[in-house]
Amino acid sequence: MKAGICLLLLCEMCTSLGKNGNQKKDKEESLLQNLVTAEPFEEQVPLEFTLYNLTEKNMNFGFNLYRKIALKHDNNVFFSPLSMSFVMAVFMLAAKGETYKQIVQGTNLHLLQGKENFHQLPTLFKQLKDNITENEELVLQRGSLSFVQKNFRLKEPFLNLSKQYFDMEFLNVDFYNSTHAKNIINQNINKKTKGKIPKLFEEFDQHAKLVLVDYILFKGKWLHPFNTRFTELETFYIDKYRNVQVPMMFKSDMVASTLDKNLRCIVLKLPYRGSAHMLIAMPEKEGDYASLEDHITAELVESWLRNMKTRKMDIFFPKFKLDQKYQMHELLRALGIRNLFTKRADLSQLTDQRFVKVSKIIQRAAIEVDEKGTEAAAVSGSEITAYSMPPTIKVNQPFLFMIYEETFKTLLFMGRVVNPTEL
Repeated sequence: MKAGICLLLLCEMCTSLGKNGNQKKDKEESLLQNLVTAEPFEEQVPLEFTLYNLTEKNMNFGFNLYRKIALKHDNNVFFSPLSMSFVMAVFMLAAKGETYKQIVQGTNLHLLQGKENFHQLPTLFKQLKDNITENEELVLQRGSLSFVQKNFRLKEPFLNLSKQYFDMEFLNVDFYNSTHAKNIINQNINKKTKGKIPKLFEEFDQHAKLVLVDYILFKGKWLHPFNTRFTELETFYIDKYRNVQVPMMFKSDMVASTLDKNLRCIVLKLPYRGSAHMLIAMPEKEGDYASLEDHITAELVESWLRNMKTRKMDIFFPKFKLDQKYQMHELLRALGIRNLFTKRADLSQLTDQRFVKVSKIIQRAAIEVDEKGTEAAAVSGSEITAYSMPPTIKVNQPFLFMIYEETFKTLLFMGRVVNPTEL
């Protein structure tokens, strides 16, 4: 796998200008405590505030988002639930009241509710970021950029906390000169994503006040790479009536897999160097992925991983590239996060300026999967006798896939490949 990139763009606008209040030098601890000013949630038994509980809830938030995307079309899908979680966590620092409550519930974190503990969320997100990005074997880089209109004042506690917990970088621009602002932002994004997204913006609203970009750069190397000499054109069956020719990779390897009899799908685990792997779920029946999409949860993924057995297999897997862009604000509204995008937005932890709302959230994600990787370590039990041929799994019809960091049970990316020849 060459490189997978997720870029999340958030554009925040003022609907009208109010008077700037006096800048208060509140303590950072005060702002963290203010995160719990929303009205009480419905009474439920709260889960312990741990990193693993956070990542489990983040994963289900990702699956909920995926279902909203999948309902819109039957084409390829690719996005980063992790990047979306980080941006919504930044807005938890900025929001109060009903706006804050909707973000917490929409991101599936309300089961972690405990008024005395909720200020721990930024710390947990920081721990998650640090743990998955400091793995030397797993090439995963992420960061955040904020481009702020020169006369738009952000509160000092928000500036400090977003830098402390999310490594936010702030740059001043002049959105009134929209062409110049667009060029500055595109140049910075191009640099941070190592040239993978050279020109994200085509145009800018000159009334924008803040543009926030969260980026993730992933470069996974297969633990046991495919041999390029064995890649050949083969048929991939999109549905009963359509098929395409794709470069099909091949390797004979020790592979962990399981068969989900209830959802009638085969699940494979292909490891990268480090602690990440690609989880592939292919329905037994052509094009029958809707049921799988409806039922996928963090608990289901955990059950797949628990039930996997490792054995020698012949694996055929298609090369593919995906480059997808989504209007995430529309999907978040469908998950109940509504006030953030209306004049009812309460972003008073962000700025003293009134009538501020989020105009849009856009995510663009790209991935390329191929044979490449570093030399693999020797695999025990690799000899095959003439009377014990390995089973064969050919991924030659639509499938779902996840890039999953196993140590902290973190869903990095998720997608659906319906046609490997289309972006």
